[in-house]
This record gives sequence, C-alpha cells and structure tokens, in this order.
Amino acid sequence: MSDFAYAYARPSTLETRPEGNSLLLSAFAEEQATTTTGSACFFWGRLRDSWLAARGLSTLAKVVASRFVPQSAALRDPIVTAGAGQLRFEAFSSCNGVYARLDLNSEALDGEFLSSGTTNVDFNEPMVNALARIARTEPVILSVGDKEVTLERAAGKVVERKVALPERWIKGLTSVQAYLAVMEEKLRLTRVQALQLVQGLPAGTAKTDFFLVLRGPRPSFSPVGSPGAVRVGGVHRLRLLEGLLPLCEALRVYATPDGQAAAFVLELGGGQRFMLALSADVWRGFSGEGNQLDTLMEELPAEWVAGANRLFRGNEVFNPSVFALENDLAPNTVDRLCASLSAMGLLGFDLADNQHFYRRLPFKLGRILSLNPRLKNARALLEAADDVQLVGVGAGGRTEARVRGTDVWHTVLVGGNEPARCTCPWFSGLQGQRGPCKHILAAQMRFA
Repeated sequence: MSDFAYAYARPSTLETRPEGNSLLLSAFAEEQATTTTGSACFFWGRLRDSWLAARGLSTLAKVVASRFVPQSAALRDPIVTAGAGQLRFEAFSSCNGVYARLDLNSEALDGEFLSSGTTNVDFNEPMVNALARIARTEPVILSVGDKEVTLERAAGKVVERKVALPERWIKGLTSVQAYLAVMEEKLRLTRVQALQLVQGLPAGTAKTDFFLVLRGPRPSFSPVGSPGAVRVGGVHRLRLLEGLLPLCEALRVYATPDGQAAAFVLELGGGQRFMLALSADVWRGFSGEGNQLDTLMEELPAEWVAGANRLFRGNEVFNPSVFALENDLAPNTVDRLCASLSAMGLLGFDLADNQHFYRRLPFKLGRILSLNPRLKNARALLEAADDVQLVGVGAGGRTEARVRGTDVWHTVLVGGNEPARCTCPWFSGLQGQRGPCKHILAAQMRFA
C-alpha cells in the first residue's frame, strides 16, 4: 500500500488502490500549488447561426423567469460553461422544478476557446431585448469570461456581470444529473410531430398528471397512464418550448424508470441542442429531491475528491467506468466520488451523448453537508450515544432499528431485499420518492 493509501484509506469505507491514490494525490497537490490572478476569457467568437442561438437563449431566459409555485423567489441566474469546443448555458425556473440547457458545439461557433471554466450571470432586460431583436443573418459576437458574458452586435453590446450562484441551483444540479443519468429514451418525434405536441397541450394549468403517448403517428396527452406512456407532471410547463419546437429537426423524449422526472431534447441543427427537464410534480423542486443521499453516506478523503476535480476541465467528458480503469479504482469507490463531485454541482449529464460532463464551479467540500441537511442530521444522530438502537435482525437480513425523532422514536427497517422504511411523517408522506429520511440514513450507516 502506498503512503497515500496508508494515510487516508479507511478500510470500513474505502477500497484502496495504490495507483489511483497516487494519481489523485498528485493532482490535488498540483491544484494547491496553482494560483490564478485576474479575469480569464474562456471563449470569444462569432455565432454561426445567431438567430437560432438567440431563440435558444431567449427560451432559456423564459425558463429562468418562470415560476410555477407562487411562493418561489424570482431568480435569473443562468450558468455558462465553456471548454472542450462547446458552450453550455444552463438554468432553472425560479421554482426549481424545471431545468433547461442550451448546448452550442463547435459547428455552431466560429471562434477560439482560450481556456475553460464556468461562470453565472443574470439575464436582465437589456440582454433579453437584444436577443429578441437579432435578425436571421445578423452577425453577432459572443464572449464568455470568468467575470462576464458579452453579446455584441451592430446596434451595440450588452454585458452581463457575474453574480453569486444560488445554493438552490447547486442542489438542483445534483439531483438533475442523477435523474438524467438513469433516464431511458421513450419517444423519438419528427418536426411535424413536435408541432402536433404543441397543438395537443391541454388548455390552462394542469391540476393532475398527464401522460404523453403516441396514438398512431400523432403524439397526445392523456390523464390515464398506459404501457410506454411518459408521465409529465404539470404538463403546462411544456409551453416554455412553444417558440422552439417549430424550429427543431427532431425531438427525443426521455424518462426515469420510476416516472420521477422526464426530459425533452430538441435537435435544432447547426450544432445546437436544447433540453428541458421536468420534475414529477409542479410543487417539487429539483433542489429537494435527495436522490444522491444513499451514495453520499460513505465519505471519501478530501484529497481524493480534490484530486479528481483537478483532473478535469470545463465540459470535458467524465466517464466513471473509464476513470475507474485508468486510475485503478473500484467501481463503488468511483460511484461515491461521482456523488461527492455532483453534490458540489461539478457534474452534469448529456442525454444525447449519454455521458457526464464537468463544470468548473468553485470547489467547496463543505457544500456536501451544508446542502444536504438530511445527511448532516443523520451523522449527528450517529454521534449521540443512544439515538440509533438495534432492535433485531429478521429473516433475509432485514434489520429493525429505533431512531430518535424530534418528539418520538421511529421504527426503521433497512437491509434485505426490500426498500428501507420508516415511521416518520417524511417517509410516510413521500414513501421514499424524494430520497431517504435522516432516520433511514442513520440506520443504514450504523447497521447496513
């Protein structure tokens, strides 16, 4: 075992591999020795189809300005990542239940990538108005830097300055990539069918679930599910795509196996692609899903996580299987590494290419706990002497435990071949659809 493995490996939680440890440690050391001064420019160049790109960016701005839950705060903070020959613009609706992304690859851009990185800016009225006025053949110059995004045309230029990234966005990025990574393609529609999709949207605000199905060649929405149908909670949210669907060359529809999220990927042509992902219900923001908590239960050494972060640039492909082989790491260790990086908002997922990509957000390990209060509270339960008690182990390895709640003790069942269960109100109301409660997490960390 290497010196790094000896110093940092904990046999109860890690499968140590010397080669992988050495590479991650050297990357961590390099990151610590590197300092950056001044403001960096990531990309500068011309948009080849500025009108189409403006339609995509205008739709993104529409998503950012939308709120489908009345009490949600208005936020307008798109995230822009440059690198690996492409630009990605990402945003959430202010209620956090809709995620949108516009991808511009090298075919859509005529310019130079000077470096890679991620920034986040406001989409204020001057930018929204400038995008709306771009003509079909109008030359437009776009620059993306560490501190600002600039759109320049003959009529003048608009500069959007960097703003603080909302923590809800980081939590949302964590949940979205976990959902996207397990989605399956359900439908593939032509441009004509995409237009029919717009025409078939139910009027008003949907109060119940609708399911997207094909009736012959025509897509339609039904309040009743059927085999092969895609659950679309809050189907009226798809009106956000009304301006883009007539422009797409094809539309692919994806969904998670459990129906907890769906995504619509529009192929716009010319190296441009737009994606819209919807949570299962209008009232559910992606920031509260907790679908990575199971994998985050076992901590990795900070040096491993920081070392992995140092190895990747903005928009670079992150393939967990290849990473495990190249660094001689066990697959479940890489799963925990991915979950840790994702919990800081550093990983995204591209459905069309079926691969993860990297964001260069500030590396803050403290976010893993601060943005996941259920995980933090579960660890606090374990630190107390008697807050998690073993009742017994039944047939099939099913473990029963008593876990202290706020006012009462809760019964928790973990292990075996069945899903974990708890008697607390959180689990009783959601049945695990938004991740495990703190009581289940504590029992799993203690006994499973």
